[in-house]
Amino acid sequence: MSALADRRIVLIVGGGIAAYKCLDLIRRLRERGATVVPVMTRSAAEFVTPLSVGALSASRVYGELFHREDEQDVGHIRLARSADLVILAPASAARMGRMAAGIGDDLAGAVLLATRAPVLLAPAMNPAMWTHPATRRSLATLRGDGLHVVGPNRGEMAESGEGGEGRMAEPLEIVATAEALLGDGPLTGRRIVVTSGPTHEPIDPVRYIANRSSGRQGHALAAALAALGAQVVLVSGPVAIPDPRGMAEIRRVETAREMQAAVEASLPADAAVFVAAVADWRAASSADTKIKKRPGEPPPPLSLVENPDILRGVGTGARRPVLVVGFAAETADLLDHAKAKLAAKGADLIVANDVSPGTGVMGGTRNTVRLVSAEGVESWPEMDKDEVARRLAAEIARRLLERTSS
Repeated sequence: MSALADRRIVLIVGGGIAAYKCLDLIRRLRERGATVVPVMTRSAAEFVTPLSVGALSASRVYGELFHREDEQDVGHIRLARSADLVILAPASAARMGRMAAGIGDDLAGAVLLATRAPVLLAPAMNPAMWTHPATRRSLATLRGDGLHVVGPNRGEMAESGEGGEGRMAEPLEIVATAEALLGDGPLTGRRIVVTSGPTHEPIDPVRYIANRSSGRQGHALAAALAALGAQVVLVSGPVAIPDPRGMAEIRRVETAREMQAAVEASLPADAAVFVAAVADWRAASSADTKIKKRPGEPPPPLSLVENPDILRGVGTGARRPVLVVGFAAETADLLDHAKAKLAAKGADLIVANDVSPGTGVMGGTRNTVRLVSAEGVESWPEMDKDEVARRLAAEIARRLLERTSS
């Protein structure tokens, strides 16, 4: 039985050409036993008719915030509170901006503010709008507020000759995501350790050795795995981004040795995913007080020693998880280094990415990765780090389930 059976879903149909897909989405949701209560924005009615939406949903179509009969009993609150799930499809850049700002000046906005149910957004817009900094800020705010997002996908746009990332997810993708939100995900009951961010290796109390990792990819992956039902333990180096939601436990560390200890304390686990950019070396000794610059004197020598190899220690250790995944951030000979790392570290999968100057990957919001395993190399196109995380979480789930069910 589908996780959507006997569930009440408020479907907010947003404005945009992709609104036509909501007709099929309604049909797919009802096939799985869901009750669909549609809310249409005024813009949505320019693309699909309330008559079509009402006929397919077998429900009244709601549209006006200031409807005399409905609002006698605060209808928007009733709609919001009765939902098991609220889906907004398509979610336009304008609607996402208003949501991020907390604006509820129409029925759709009021329902989105009042609901306590999970909210699933299916963005759809021109690629230039999707990648605009304002849209990225809105998306980050909404994710931080705990909203869920499916898509957008890459492909041809409604505009002639336009293509890129911005197509609304297909109805079956939205249905599958809704089922995962309301039911047991494929990773339910699985414990997964994820490392994220940089490490800081002190030279003295105010100086340290570090790198440019922001932790965005690791945090996004931890959230994506949690969304699939996993019990995620996030071991995070020092980062300036919000904690991802859904974590069973977050262990905060500064140095590579602290990260190693936190990972070992988190075992046993079903899988371990090493996204963190761990410093390869640390100062042989750290001064207790700030090292002072003295005029006329040469700088003090800095002696380095190697940090522990956390990935290799787990990949070849006695408490090795069923699945071990490493990341390889390289500036040259990407695949050669990734293949060597796969063999040397005892990993099942290496996620390789080019962090050369100019790519914007290290510390940025987008990434281009290649999956290196014993089966070969799989190349993914450039995409948002959140989308990389969702696709990688699905791949981790597939590999882990294959290993544990055989």
